[in-house]
Amino acid sequence: MSNLLLEDKVFEGVDYRTTRFEVGEYESCRFVNCVFANGDLSETKFLECTFENCDLSMVHVAKTSCQEVVFKNCKMLGLRFDMCNNLLLSFSFTNCILDYASFFKLKVKNTQLKDCKLQEVDFVESDLTGSTFSNCDLTSARFENTVLENVDFRTATNYSLNPDLNKLAKAKFALAARNLLFLPISGLSYLRASLKTPLALLFCLPARSPTCI
Repeated sequence: MSNLLLEDKVFEGVDYRTTRFEVGEYESCRFVNCVFANGDLSETKFLECTFENCDLSMVHVAKTSCQEVVFKNCKMLGLRFDMCNNLLLSFSFTNCILDYASFFKLKVKNTQLKDCKLQEVDFVESDLTGSTFSNCDLTSARFENTVLENVDFRTATNYSLNPDLNKLAKAKFALAARNLLFLPISGLSYLRASLKTPLALLFCLPARSPTCI
């Protein structure tokens, strides 16, 4: 990593497709209306930084460090978060497009996602304990061997979960009753929710499955 250290700086309207991005350590910086698409942020450290209205689609983030980073109104198609430095990895997302992103095998407990699109996102083998998907679209998102304990799905839509392949203890759901299906798949119970209008529903599942409210 470069010895460059930048603190409390604001970068606004920068197109990093034509402007060289300086690798280094950024602390408490803001990036507003910036374009990083298809760029390279590898081996950069972001500490308590905020990205607002930025395009980070297909950005390379090998060994990139993100600690308490906030993303708002950002486009982040195909971003490989699983390539980031996983030490103290933490971030939140509000009104972001994260379609085709990957959180494969990441330990990202207590992650807050609000009003986000997460179509075909890879959460396989990740640990999302205590996270919240508030009003998020999870169409075709992949959950397998994923830790989803205490995760709040109450306002999430279009997700599919297999209770026998994921850890769902104390996960929270509020589902439209007509869209709550338990289907036999190779002898496994399968939970599918593709709801448009959530309706509070109290239900209990077997011990291995979530206690839902």
